[in-house]
Amino acid sequence: MTPESPFPTGAGTDAAPPPGCPAHDRGPGGLQRLYGADADHLGELYERLREEHGAVAPVLLHDDVPVWVVLGLTENLQMVRTPAVYTRDSRTWTPLREGMVKPDHPLMPHIAWQPICSHAEGDEHQRLRAAVMGAMTTIDNRSIRRLIGRYTQLLVNEFCEKGRADLVSQYSEHLPMAVMCELLGMPEEYNDRIVEAARDMLKGTETAIASNEYVMGCLTRLTARRRARPEDDFTSHLINHPARLNDDEVAQHLRVVLIAAYETTANVLANALRMVLTEPGFRAQLNGGQMTVPEAIEQSLWDEPPFSTVFAYFAKQDTELGGQRIRKGDGLLYAPAPGNVDPRVRPDLGANMQGNRSHLAFGGGPHECPGQDIGRAIADVGVDQLLTRLSDIQLDCEEEELRWRASIASRHLVELPVRFDPKPKQDVTLMPSPALVPPQRSDRQLGMARPTAPPAAPQPMPPMAPVEPRPAPAAPVAPEPAAEPRGIWPRLRRWWLGR
Repeated sequence: MTPESPFPTGAGTDAAPPPGCPAHDRGPGGLQRLYGADADHLGELYERLREEHGAVAPVLLHDDVPVWVVLGLTENLQMVRTPAVYTRDSRTWTPLREGMVKPDHPLMPHIAWQPICSHAEGDEHQRLRAAVMGAMTTIDNRSIRRLIGRYTQLLVNEFCEKGRADLVSQYSEHLPMAVMCELLGMPEEYNDRIVEAARDMLKGTETAIASNEYVMGCLTRLTARRRARPEDDFTSHLINHPARLNDDEVAQHLRVVLIAAYETTANVLANALRMVLTEPGFRAQLNGGQMTVPEAIEQSLWDEPPFSTVFAYFAKQDTELGGQRIRKGDGLLYAPAPGNVDPRVRPDLGANMQGNRSHLAFGGGPHECPGQDIGRAIADVGVDQLLTRLSDIQLDCEEEELRWRASIASRHLVELPVRFDPKPKQDVTLMPSPALVPPQRSDRQLGMARPTAPPAAPQPMPPMAPVEPRPAPAAPVAPEPAAEPRGIWPRLRRWWLGR
């Protein structure tokens, strides 16, 4: 911010709130901090800020660096859709230029300028984004859904015989990373370490910079391998695009694609599964066919967007936003979490938002997320096939016992414990087979497949075309075509899954 703070002088003049209140710990100038103890109550804090300041509020980042947080849905869209006024280039940010933001700042992996399309403008932005979009177009929709299905089967096989699982640590945190490592061309890098690093680098912790370095090491090695020996994967297509990205640009864009797709999808997947397991109306609509899995995903994107805020936009000139005076060089946080619950847009938070994609989950304007369809596909197939395999799944704790971990960037479940009748492992090259559904099911049980009479034994679905490994094996013998399923819902499900 400029030395003469543009923030309202009244901030912090209220009587001190009682201990334990989310607004208790204020910083210089009476401004509210978005880090530390307050990070556990950001939802409440955003609403307090909305009441105090309106659609745009002054706050403090780590080390008490001032920034604006945009709380209104309309104001968020106005900011991201006006590149003539707001930029993603942090080199224009006054606190950074004046040395207020130290090199070891916990949010430096997000703040520091990088040679990526989301930080560029004009012709350079077009060049870099064209390369990313060009590589995206090489990903076949049917192939990626088969790939997601295979990893879904592999992950479920690891816990299906036990009758219990944690769908966060054993499923939602691993499925997106496994799929993305395969798409990028580095399946050998998929392990617990890269999953932990991807989570950690977004939290603003003391180890965030080290976690970022670990991820970048994986991507730098991948870039060097594919530069020397291209294959049919996202990285090779990015390298060989006519935009001719150099190695640093390639590695940095791989980081953006990997982390954005991973964090987004891990949170969406966990949130959608939580809604299915804890909200009777939501579950009943899925079971009864009034809601499809993709519609359930969109509802979760409204209620629990995968990113709470996105770092950051910067004012290129003096301007006004949401009734606040914004100075040239000020920083602003794009904030999907408070924006999606803007009371001017959603006066009734219980209203059905199915089919409505006007949420802020994937950004907007020239920097709108280019890989959002991949995230939707991972969440769609991941939810559908898990519920098909474990049709009697139910929450293994009281809903009130579920815990969340919050940071400025995101809010996600710590764990989602479930139980179910133990199931045998299945061949990962086959479509998931629904297990036998007990004649009497509790009102907390659910299933995507509801046969009129239980069969004598579970029958496997027609085999899926295997995902092409490296090196590609000889083409498999095509199976006999399966009989067309009867009924509208089986046909719709096959259509959604690209079969």
